[in-house]
Amino acid sequence: MAGAKGAATSGALTKDELGQLQVYLRKVLANKSVEVRARQRAADAAEVYVGGEFLAVVSKDVEDGETCFQLSMTILEIDLAEDA
Repeated sequence: MAGAKGAATSGALTKDELGQLQVYLRKVLANKSVEVRARQRAADAAEVYVGGEFLAVVSKDVEDGETCFQLSMTILEIDLAEDA
């Protein structure tokens, strides 16, 4: 139910939020090559790249007036085997 108390909604990521996320992730991951790029088809999510390679998706959720960002990263088994 849209607008119901406690219901989570998504909102478009602003240019400022993309920049803030990039600064935060560069600091947390200790990697200056982290880039946060807007997605063309999903305004409430962005793509995270490290060294030009896709790493994860970050999405925006707004619930009870509070905003949070969720990072979702998929690791393929074949990628683990390559690094072993």
